[in-house]
Amino acid sequence: MPDLVICDTSCLILFSKIKRLALLRDCYSSIYVTPEIAEEFGEALPDWTQIKEPDNKALQQTLAQVLGKGESSAIALAFDLPHPLLALDDLKARKVAKSLDLKITGSLGILVKAKQQGHIGKLSPVLNQVQQTNFRISENIIRKILSMVGE
Repeated sequence: MPDLVICDTSCLILFSKIKRLALLRDCYSSIYVTPEIAEEFGEALPDWTQIKEPDNKALQQTLAQVLGKGESSAIALAFDLPHPLLALDDLKARKVAKSLDLKITGSLGILVKAKQQGHIGKLSPVLNQVQQTNFRISENIIRKILSMVGE
């Protein structure tokens, strides 16, 4: 199980909105973002996040033709780090990352991991907080997640 995560902007924004940014640090020993993601996030990042520029600019530019700046930089950075996990919520970005054999999760997957590791007592109130944001999540997905964690 990867202990190193590259977080895309949507994940950072969501966790900031629900005041749970520290869950990233609780669940992973190394949290990386790219300069593009840091800029898109627009807030000061916690000191436990590491900002790293992807080495392969050509790959990043190629990906940027079909994905956003943040997602393309995150995917490009994944090739520079040992066994990374990519935290992506955008469906197109997730499909591209999977096609490149990269391991992915999303904001909801991180919340499930946080619950399973005991960093969250009950996941249901946290998912209620998520629903108060502009993060789209279906009732069906919520039921599946709560069932998965025994709630």
